[in-house]
Amino acid sequence: MNESGAAAPMSREGIDHALGRLRDDKDRISAALLDLEDHDGTRLLKGARLAGETWRRWEDARARIALVWRLYDAYQRVLAEAVELRERHGRPSAAVLVELTGLLTGESVEVPGGDIPLERRTLLGAAKERITLDEAVEQMSAGYAAAAEVIAAADTAWTALLVPLEDVEEMWRETARLVQGLDGGARHPELDRLGRELSGVGQIARTDPLSLVRDGRVDTSRLDRCRESMAALRSSLEEAVRLRDGYEERLAAVAASIGEVEEAERRAREARTAATVKIEAARLPEPPALGTGLRHRLADLDGLRRAGRWAELAGRLAELDRAVAAALELARDSLRLSTGLLDRRGELRGRLEAYRAKAGRLGFAEDERLTELYGAARSLLWSAPCDLRRSTAAVAEYQRAIRAREGAAEMESGR
Repeated sequence: MNESGAAAPMSREGIDHALGRLRDDKDRISAALLDLEDHDGTRLLKGARLAGETWRRWEDARARIALVWRLYDAYQRVLAEAVELRERHGRPSAAVLVELTGLLTGESVEVPGGDIPLERRTLLGAAKERITLDEAVEQMSAGYAAAAEVIAAADTAWTALLVPLEDVEEMWRETARLVQGLDGGARHPELDRLGRELSGVGQIARTDPLSLVRDGRVDTSRLDRCRESMAALRSSLEEAVRLRDGYEERLAAVAASIGEVEEAERRAREARTAATVKIEAARLPEPPALGTGLRHRLADLDGLRRAGRWAELAGRLAELDRAVAAALELARDSLRLSTGLLDRRGELRGRLEAYRAKAGRLGFAEDERLTELYGAARSLLWSAPCDLRRSTAAVAEYQRAIRAREGAAEMESGR
């Protein structure tokens, strides 16, 4: 710096080097700004009817871009003036070097719209804010980065939302066509609800995608729920189509399943009756009697068939299927409960006879105590009603007595 505080004049070589660098910067800035203008996100933002957060952020980004372009225009005018001055002076004088240095390193760029507020002005100071070429590049870079961030975020959000949204909307239209073909144009409450939900999601996705960005990730949960619900509804309607096309076969299959329920319930009642007679203190609940009610429900479905309400019929038939399966399981549980007692008596009878055969093989067939214990257990097991608790204890006592005789015999033979 010289005594007046101004920067010392640059050399001719320094000026030529600075001009080369600044021209390269200008070309890169121009290319970057044009790329930003041509970016898919920019075109989408310009063409969309924006709302909410996206509208606010795009308005800010658009203002920044406009300012960067105006600042770029001021920047390149100063640079063009410096280039023209240098080209006019092949061997620049000291005065020209001073002028060039002022253009290249001094506050030569007037900031667009950069009026200095009154409280910051001095009596002899400029009324406009001025900055250096390098400071202009810094300001343009900051404005570009802020605008690019908004454009990239909107582009990412739309990429994550628009194609899936269109897919779900097409699913809704396909589902609506299914309803039209099934129910003759009747309104379908679930389809209507999903249509309203999808419309709301679509409005946000198309006009305010940035409101769906959470911690850098696009929140598609609401759209995902729409897709899942739509897929479930379409699946149920496709089942309704299959039902319509094969109704008689489907009806026969359900009727046959109800027949299985009725047969299982009949066997459960018979088994309970037998167990109550043959097993003492058999406290068994009454078997279910759901078969008749299921047949009435099946008959009631014919009204929906005659009315052509196939979607509703498919849902009701699916409910009936579940009810039939549950009733069949209840009947089988009841049957297992009753037959389990009789099976337990049969098992004890088999064990008693097996132990008797073992006693005979061991040579204890004439043992009075074993004969007495066998007779007591057999009397319990072959009486009606049979006391399973006492029978179990009697068989166990007979088994222990045989083992005791067997152990004593082994000790005797070992001597």
